[in-house]
Amino acid sequence: MGFLVATDGSAVSDGAVTHAAAEAGVWGRSLTIVHVLTPEPKLTDGELVLPGSEAAIESGKHVLDEAEQLARDAADAHDCELSVSTELLAGWPADTITEYASTHPTDGIFVGHRGQSAVSDDVLGSVAKSVLDKATVPVTIIK
Repeated sequence: MGFLVATDGSAVSDGAVTHAAAEAGVWGRSLTIVHVLTPEPKLTDGELVLPGSEAAIESGKHVLDEAEQLARDAADAHDCELSVSTELLAGWPADTITEYASTHPTDGIFVGHRGQSAVSDDVLGSVAKSVLDKATVPVTIIK
């Protein structure tokens, strides 16, 4: 079994990837890094990226490539061997992450949390909080 870490390419997600990689390496677990393409358009580097478009897929692959390198660097820094895989998924992030974890051998999930105010979390919610609420395995939230 292994650990699952979700990334959106943000600095906080980078922290979650680094932490998850170190934990996986120390405990001799594999690490799967996932990035979820959402079903809504978003701005990436000033360009409108539509869901399912080639640009969205390429952007997602780039996020995963960067995260994989971070994970390998973290394992090297801890002098650990690490088996890393990546998955580009599509859907609503919290649902997709927890569904993936429940259908693949997963010891735990790591996610980053931007640490926004409680008021904005109450209004908008957060992926990290939703993953925590929906997951059937332990969740580690990295700030």
